[in-house]
Amino acid sequence: MNRALTNVLIVASWALGSWTSTATAQTAVTFQLNWTAGGANAGFAAALGEGFYKAAGLDVTIVQGNGSGNTAQLVASGRSQLAYADAVAVSQLIAKGAPMKVVATIYQSNPNEVSALTTSGVKSINDLKGKKVGVPAGSSQTTMMPLFLKANGLKEADMTMINMPVAAMVPSLLQGQVDAILGSMDSYQIQLEQQGATLDNYRFADYGVPTVSTSIFASDSFIKDVLKKFIGASLKGWGFALDNPDKAVKDLKAVFPDLNEKLATAELAAITPLFCSGGAKFLGKAEDAHWTRTQALLSEVKLLPEGQDPKSYYTNAYLPADADMRACK
Repeated sequence: MNRALTNVLIVASWALGSWTSTATAQTAVTFQLNWTAGGANAGFAAALGEGFYKAAGLDVTIVQGNGSGNTAQLVASGRSQLAYADAVAVSQLIAKGAPMKVVATIYQSNPNEVSALTTSGVKSINDLKGKKVGVPAGSSQTTMMPLFLKANGLKEADMTMINMPVAAMVPSLLQGQVDAILGSMDSYQIQLEQQGATLDNYRFADYGVPTVSTSIFASDSFIKDVLKKFIGASLKGWGFALDNPDKAVKDLKAVFPDLNEKLATAELAAITPLFCSGGAKFLGKAEDAHWTRTQALLSEVKLLPEGQDPKSYYTNAYLPADADMRACK
C-alpha cells in the first residue's frame, strides 16, 4: 500500500477513534419534570443550553410531567430514576418504602395557594366554607391540602372539592364554575392575572404550611457519580437563570418550542424568592432544621408517620461542597 495512503488511513482511524471516544463519554440522562415546561424549569434548561450538563459529561433529556404526585409515583415504581417534584409527595412514598431520596431542594418554601377572584366573596380562608374549590388532579396541592385546612381550623367537609384536569383550572375560575382553586404563585396565579383577573391569594407558606418544597430526587439505584454531576450542573444552571433570566427563558424555549416566553418570564420572576426562603444558606440545599419542621408539621395530619427521622427522606451527600455552592444573601 502507498505509504502516503497508509498514513492518511492511520490519521483518519485515529481521528475517528478520538471522536467516538468523545461521543461515548457523554452519559445519557433522562430527567422527569413535575409539570409542563415553564419558568419553574428554567434552571434546568439553562444547564442544558449553556453547556453545563455537557461539560459534566452528561447528555440530558428533559421530559415534561403532569403533577408532582404522578412524577413521584414514576420513580417509586421504577419507571423513572431521576426527577423533579414536590418534596412532600416524594417523602410520603419514601415513608411507605419507596427506594428513593430527595437530593437537592430548589424551592425552599411551598408555592401553593388558594386563589379566588376578588368578586367571589372569599375575603379570608374561613370564607371558603360552603364554596366550590377546584383541585388539579395529581398535584402537590392535593397532598398538602389537609395540612393547610388543619392549620386554619377547617375541614374538607366544609367545602366542595372538585377534581379537574389542569387545563380546566383557570377557565373554571374565570367562568365562575368554582369559587376558588388550589393554585400556585408560580403558575395559575400568573395565568389568571395575564388574563386580567384580580385575585385574593392565600399562600400555604403564609398560612401554616412552611414546608420544604420542589426538589430533585432520585431512585436509590441511580448511578451515584452521575447524580453528583447532574446536581452540580443543575445548580449552576439555576444560578445562571437567576443572573440571566431572559437568556434562561430563551434556553427554555430552545428545549420546548411551544413555550409562552412572556408567561415563563413571569413564572421565573415569581419563584425567585422561594430559592432562599426557609432559612436556606445555599441555593439547592434545605437545612436540616427545615426538614425537621416539615416532618413535624406533616406528621400532625398523618401525611408522614410520627417519629420518623427526617433524614430518611433526603441526603446531602451528592451536593457540591458549600464553598462551591451559590450562597443565599
